[in-house]
Amino acid sequence: MRLATVGALASMAPLAAAVKTDMTFAVLHFTRNQFLTEGPMDPVVNPGKEATHYHSIMGGSNFGISTRGDDLLSSDCTTTTIKNDKSNYWVPTLFFQDPKDQTNFEKVPIYYMNVYYFFEPTNGTIEPFPVGMKMLSGNALTRDPPAFGGGQNLNPDNGPIQQVQWTCPRQSYDPPSYPVDSDGTVAGLQDPGNKGSGAGFPFYDCDGTYSPLRQDIHFPSCYNPEAGIDDYENNMAWPTTVDGLQTCPAGWTHVPHLFYEVYWDTPSFKDRWTPDGKSQPFVLSNGDATGYSSHGDFISGWDQDTLQTIIDTCNVGTSGMENCPTIPGGVNDNKDCEIAPAIGTMIAASQVLNALPLNCPVTGWGKGGVSSGSGSNSSEPEPSSSSESASSIVSSIRPSLFPLLVYLGSLFLYHGGPYS
Repeated sequence: MRLATVGALASMAPLAAAVKTDMTFAVLHFTRNQFLTEGPMDPVVNPGKEATHYHSIMGGSNFGISTRGDDLLSSDCTTTTIKNDKSNYWVPTLFFQDPKDQTNFEKVPIYYMNVYYFFEPTNGTIEPFPVGMKMLSGNALTRDPPAFGGGQNLNPDNGPIQQVQWTCPRQSYDPPSYPVDSDGTVAGLQDPGNKGSGAGFPFYDCDGTYSPLRQDIHFPSCYNPEAGIDDYENNMAWPTTVDGLQTCPAGWTHVPHLFYEVYWDTPSFKDRWTPDGKSQPFVLSNGDATGYSSHGDFISGWDQDTLQTIIDTCNVGTSGMENCPTIPGGVNDNKDCEIAPAIGTMIAASQVLNALPLNCPVTGWGKGGVSSGSGSNSSEPEPSSSSESASSIVSSIRPSLFPLLVYLGSLFLYHGGPYS
């Protein structure tokens, strides 16, 4: 399940005059700090049947196990702040495994979620996602440390690409969030350029202001029309950088570069465990105790004219896409969009389970199932070679300034506070 790398392909594409030479972006917010629905559903990887693990989903209300783009366009409501975005965005759910009784699991509530839409410099044009286009980023099977190490790498020329991280702002990084001598086999890996981030779950509580544990996921931005909207294993590739411009292969479509930020309410559990620098209590719904298998899925349910207008005219940054100068269809203020899961029932935040949903075993870091056979996510898509400007924008905002800009500036407008 490896996405194409496109250095050779891109070099064969004729270099047209640069159509877009500057970096613009807008952050998509959501109208509530609760998910649209949850459950073992994944119409990208497991269409028409029960998924292998439990997911948390945002977006259009017509989400289901066999969802397609036309279904999403006719959704009655959406959790996004843009009325004409009926897309679905989802991730594996985070759980707390009680250190005092490791047979007990509790769902970690969402704190809030953002999706960055980066419109990067390119030698072509950036176009809307085709309706119903499916994407997956990350490897749900791996328990291996990434080959690149703890840092985020979005440029294939700099080595193995790493598109997923965990960010954990703290009041103090003494001791550090990851053991200084970690090789990734029994603990995560520190990002050498950011004390607040790394590969795998950190070993200390994230006590930064308004900034709990954050799941970070980048997506590819070159779409292959010949592969089609459903072939998530082959329809996407990562652009290369040529003379500072993001370059897709000839005949491919350059679409927006998505970046998920999912903030989980880990501070609610801070009195339930004692950090010791050797272990941590959080686990993904697929049973991953390392955090290396973090991943995200996407199905486009955008009205294409609306997204094209935003691509062409909007550069509002972290203030939010709802502040774009022109928004066909307008801003969504519906805070009540929620649907029952197509399979099973939603787990309550306070509910104590005796096993993870679907009885997924806990694995990684000495708990079994350590290796998926690769330290570089070979069984799932490779990370993005998105431009370094996108990476630098995210890095410059996090970890301390970002919550002030986004959390205080937008959540109280659209979410009514952190626990509404």
